[in-house]
Amino acid sequence: MKTQLVFATGNANKMKEIREILGGLDVDILSIKEADIELNVKEDGVTFEENALIKAKAAAKKTDAIVLADDSGLEIDYLNKEPGVYSARYMGEDTSYEIKNQTLLNRLKGVPKEQRTARFVCAVAAVFPDGETIVRRGTIEGYIGESAAGKNGFGYDPIFYVEEYGCSTAEMTSQKKNEISHRGNALRAVREELVKRI
Repeated sequence: MKTQLVFATGNANKMKEIREILGGLDVDILSIKEADIELNVKEDGVTFEENALIKAKAAAKKTDAIVLADDSGLEIDYLNKEPGVYSARYMGEDTSYEIKNQTLLNRLKGVPKEQRTARFVCAVAAVFPDGETIVRRGTIEGYIGESAAGKNGFGYDPIFYVEEYGCSTAEMTSQKKNEISHRGNALRAVREELVKRI
């Protein structure tokens, strides 16, 4: 029977990225929904790493599979690294990203490009059936554009621009984004560890 790997998210966009990046591993990759795991976790860590571990450990209590969880977000230097670990909950969880993105653009109105530096951060935690844990961080540097652009990606992608590509991450193909993204970088680092254990 194939090794099962459960990723503690219900986000379909995220699962698509995860399956693309971890493809080729001899595992069945399931979301918590597909694994029939109910998860109601208070993410009260002060770092992305802490929140990822909190989620992964909580899900690991409900399955014998290898469990992965991530916490990711956007840090804008000019705004003291906001929204940071509160990226998903910024302005309330039910607020659309269109509104969140527009609010951030409004807060940066008139701020010159060189002061609009930002990065996406992703920490991925893995909990193995023997209780061992690992956490890896990935980042991608960029800046906040003057306006939203692009229909690919999700979340803050339309306002996050990468200098060398001259476009937002929402204007990239999913393949290109996965190659350079914070989640891609963190997942590839975890993948190296998984290969040793599977």
